[in-house]
Amino acid sequence: MLARLGIEPGDEAYYAEQLSGILEHIDRLQQLDTEHIPPTAQVVEVASRLREDEPRPSLTQEEALANAPAAVNGFFRVPSIQEET
Repeated sequence: MLARLGIEPGDEAYYAEQLSGILEHIDRLQQLDTEHIPPTAQVVEVASRLREDEPRPSLTQEEALANAPAAVNGFFRVPSIQEET
């Protein structure tokens, strides 16, 4: 039922021509020899743009929590977003 498209009378020839063109293109693609082409997820190779993860000096736990509005046992305290059941 989902594949039944409403086509206006007189448009059948237009859509038949469009569909024939698509099917001809698929036939041409199926004639290609792809035996030696490895499967890929991307057409163009994707390179990682992220830098290497290197440890660097950072804030201590006390420094990080110094300006926090609320802290509990060395962690940031934030408002609950879960509803009580």
